[in-house]
Amino acid sequence: MCLASGGAAFFAAGSAGLRNGGMPTATQRVRRTAMVTAGGAAAFGAFKVAKSQASRRLEGGGRAIEPGFSTPPHWETVSGGPGSLVDFATVGREGARFLGSSVPAEVVEQVTGTSPGMPAVRVFVGYDSAPTPEERVDLALAELRRTGAYDRSTLLIGAPAGSGYANPTPVDVLEILLHGDTAAVAVGYGLLPSFLSLDRVALAARTQSLLIEGIAADLAGRHRRPRLLLYGESLGARVQQAAIQAGTADLDRIGVDAALWVGTPGGPESVAFHAATAGESITIDRPEQIPSPLPSPRPRVWFLEHDGDPVVRFEPTVAYRQPPWLAQRPRGRNVPDAMLWSPGITWAQVMIDTLFATNVKPGNFESRGHDYRADLGAVVPAAYGLSVDEGTALRLEDALRSLEIKRARRVGEA
Repeated sequence: MCLASGGAAFFAAGSAGLRNGGMPTATQRVRRTAMVTAGGAAAFGAFKVAKSQASRRLEGGGRAIEPGFSTPPHWETVSGGPGSLVDFATVGREGARFLGSSVPAEVVEQVTGTSPGMPAVRVFVGYDSAPTPEERVDLALAELRRTGAYDRSTLLIGAPAGSGYANPTPVDVLEILLHGDTAAVAVGYGLLPSFLSLDRVALAARTQSLLIEGIAADLAGRHRRPRLLLYGESLGARVQQAAIQAGTADLDRIGVDAALWVGTPGGPESVAFHAATAGESITIDRPEQIPSPLPSPRPRVWFLEHDGDPVVRFEPTVAYRQPPWLAQRPRGRNVPDAMLWSPGITWAQVMIDTLFATNVKPGNFESRGHDYRADLGAVVPAAYGLSVDEGTALRLEDALRSLEIKRARRVGEA
């Protein structure tokens, strides 16, 4: 039985009493219960089969490196390049994009007026690069040591999304503003889109925890150590927060200087983590909300969450309780004034909205829904304590758009 017919049987059984009217007999109740059970089981079974088939296709796509990114990096400081311990063929589509997106020297000079002093470090270990989380993390740590990442002024630990996607834009910002004196690392934990990777959050959090703890151990006792930064976006934000469950206490122990989490999916975990970091955190919807001057001491944890991002607002309690973001007046940015809360209905509306939360056109940055590209050029420097004058900020925005358009063209190469 296909998914549609299984769902039809389930619906028909559940609505039989409404159609026929009257109190069902004991025999009818038994029969209808059997119909509901059978229909539900058939629908669930069909869903599992469909998901398995889709997952196999998507995993194949996640492994396929596009022609525009098929040439391994030529820098020794980038995984997959000369002397690398990571086989470039194993990093997958998203790893190849991330490693192949190092900022060219001429872009750094155009934005800052100064040529980069050194090539930046980019480390990526793919899901297929090693068979277990422990081995993947060991490979990443070995790459960090090989590339001299610990001798850079800054080290960014990124948490990728389910497919392995690691947003290169915050890394671009650091490479430009720090003239190449920076390193970034990400370790994959799967090849599927985030909505099909929710059952991998525990595995992903373990991978992140092993990576963070391993880096902290490597840095312990070093006379000179880089500033340690964290970055997670969407499911990556949830994963990284799950790896640091004690909030600011863990940040202190590990030695994290600053963390930026973007578009964290809603739910009790997000609420709890906001509470755990309340003493050192700031939450903004857009760059215009960055305080000037910043509070003292400077916030170490930054949450960038659009008021109208359905991914951020979608959580189970919306089904039975009016959420604060609908009760407040005035409403947050891009939350419609006409939107009303109804039990169950609002939950379904927001769930559907999550499917259309991101409408990305390369180079056309918008601060809307689950698209945060227009915000990162200003928020990344603010969160990580980088000073940027007005002219540099304008040139940086232009450069980020240009870099994205060039990446998109490479993705489309046949």
